[in-house]
Amino acid sequence: MNNIEFAPINWSNLIFGYTETDINVRCSYKNGEWGALRLTTDKTINISIAATCLQYAQEAFEGLKAFRGIDGKVRLFRYEENAKRLQQSADGMLMPRVPIPLFEEAIMLAVQKNLRFVPPYQSGASLYIRPILIGTSPKIGVSPGEEYEFIVIVSPVGAYFKAGFGTTPFIIVRQYDRAAPLGTGCMKVGGNYASGFRADQYAHSLGASCLYLDAKEKRYIDECSGANFFCISGNTYHTPLSDSILPSITNRSLMQLATDLGMQVEHRKIAVEELANMTEAGSCGTGAVISPISKVIDPDNDIIYTFGNGEAGPWSTKLYHALRDIQYGRAEDKYHWCTIVK
Repeated sequence: MNNIEFAPINWSNLIFGYTETDINVRCSYKNGEWGALRLTTDKTINISIAATCLQYAQEAFEGLKAFRGIDGKVRLFRYEENAKRLQQSADGMLMPRVPIPLFEEAIMLAVQKNLRFVPPYQSGASLYIRPILIGTSPKIGVSPGEEYEFIVIVSPVGAYFKAGFGTTPFIIVRQYDRAAPLGTGCMKVGGNYASGFRADQYAHSLGASCLYLDAKEKRYIDECSGANFFCISGNTYHTPLSDSILPSITNRSLMQLATDLGMQVEHRKIAVEELANMTEAGSCGTGAVISPISKVIDPDNDIIYTFGNGEAGPWSTKLYHALRDIQYGRAEDKYHWCTIVK
């Protein structure tokens, strides 16, 4: 693996976007059961124009990464948790569960067959892995399908935010909701993201990213756009508790690492006004790991909550490096979060 020939890519200039790779992995669900995994170089899919994924958004997806470590080995980070979360999303969309062993085999194959696209160590890039589950049965009546396709694509990516680990301003958007209570907010489905495009566009027009509040009371912090939220006061790590929030594997990992660092962890409802007592804040997820927040703007109340001096705070920095060190093999993986790609 140390002698692998890398793809001809300028790794340091990669954005967080799609780059075609060699192989993708597929599996079909028909007649009540999953078939065998298939490898293909085809970059398109041939489905009915009446497929349930197109007609009624019957789909779900995941996002995870592979990292080339300091020792040259390629590591997958907590991919069993992604398998479990895809099953939860499938349950919510009335789709068949992808069995965990099948999911893990597909992920491993997709990385093994595209090893030359796993960026070099210290390039600042990684291999993003996107498992997709879609309904392919032709339906016009409103009902779930009987046939499904599970696909795994991969793409080398750069930093999710242009600032990398630099700070980003966020703005509270009360005029938009990310997800309704008891809706699909806790599932990783495309509709949650498409419905956030307007809010994203609004926030970006003001030079910021958007921060959602709960849809019911508009009082409690919910999620950032596409990522979980956390904030820190003293030595306490706070992160919102809500049935509308996607359960982030990165956030869960950070909560464990915060405990290991001697911090207190509070997973609870967080009212907006509590931001005045916080010294650090950030968004967290697979894409950026942690993106520190410089300030949160509340335009409806003409309040700006600022954190630190415009740089990442000390706790955020420690947590970021603690997680990255595990992902890149620079620190002990005592929780066995990483799986080596053979």
